[in-house]
Amino acid sequence: MKSVRLVVEYDAETMHPAHELVCESPRIEREYLLEGRADDGVETILSYVEGDLEPYERTLEATSGLLEYDLRPTGDGGFFVYARSELGDSGRSLERAFDQETIVVVPPIEFRPDRTMRLTLIGHPEDLQATIDNFPPGIDATVSWIGDHAQAVEGRLTDRQREALQVAWDRGYYDVPREGDLETVAEELGITTATASTLLRRAEARLVEDALEWNRQG
Repeated sequence: MKSVRLVVEYDAETMHPAHELVCESPRIEREYLLEGRADDGVETILSYVEGDLEPYERTLEATSGLLEYDLRPTGDGGFFVYARSELGDSGRSLERAFDQETIVVVPPIEFRPDRTMRLTLIGHPEDLQATIDNFPPGIDATVSWIGDHAQAVEGRLTDRQREALQVAWDRGYYDVPREGDLETVAEELGITTATASTLLRRAEARLVEDALEWNRQG
């Protein structure tokens, strides 16, 4: 088995309106797809969004093919999204691209303001290549790294979480005694203190979980 990290870029015709909002609105920072499935042309997803709920809900309500949704604020600068939508042509084509026998998508999938989606896949090399080759027109994939499937553990951290950890490390947030504070980290990242805290706590939880799992396997 191999793992690959993909950077997927959408054109204007294939980008989902909610992702467009992430790119265009200063009130929405990131969206992370935590779980998702497609069945008979209907996609069901659970996401976490960093930002304000109001503009996201307005965009969601105006989106064609939306069947139902539920938004739940977390109280720390973000909210969860449960939504069911009918897939369009590009969505169905993308679903077929991922429908390879050995492919596993490692969550979360990150939607970024630079009009890209970042995700990690695990599978046989031929199925990984088939997935990339079958992406529909208007959606281009670039491989940022290839490794053994154990390296996909790194893919469990989003790029934004890794960025937050790097800034926190560089500013002495993890020094003993601590030299940097959360406010400094938040200021450098250009986000609120609450959002910075959430990013670091989620990243730390993933790293601890992975370390404990590795210890159990060893």
